[in-house]
Amino acid sequence: MRKILVITALAVSVCLLGGCDFFRQLVGRPTSKDIRAKQERIEREALQHQQRLDSLKLVQKQISDSLATLDSLRDAKESLISTRQLSAGGKYDLPFRYYVMIGSFSSPDNATRQAGRAQEAGYPATLIPFRNGFTAVGCCPSDNLTEVFASLRKLRAESFCPADAWILNNE
Repeated sequence: MRKILVITALAVSVCLLGGCDFFRQLVGRPTSKDIRAKQERIEREALQHQQRLDSLKLVQKQISDSLATLDSLRDAKESLISTRQLSAGGKYDLPFRYYVMIGSFSSPDNATRQAGRAQEAGYPATLIPFRNGFTAVGCCPSDNLTEVFASLRKLRAESFCPADAWILNNE
């Protein structure tokens, strides 16, 4: 009887003393509350670290984009065609310095159709007649080379734009 009483008292005291956390506290180990707090702190630090990495990736992408733009502008010298190269008659009476050329046609009707496609897509188009009888279609006029180069990139993604579109430099 005495053994049963001791075992029962021991079982009741173990249940009342709080289980593992009580014994962990007795030997100086972290309790479940301490473990939870540390896990939350680690998760917060990991989130902050990921945010810093994302910020660095964004800055690297911006630098990469700006370097690509500079390279494109450097390569643009090959894509620029002066109006003097296309005609013997000097400067055309065009209001803007740069145009994205999306075609040059011997038939004015074809040039008009191509200009219509560009205008349907929302791009301003101008018909530019040349001395040799060809009529070119110029889009997205601008006085800023950076803007016209960005327009060239956008136009090349359109279905009506030929792969050999170029920039006309109306000097």
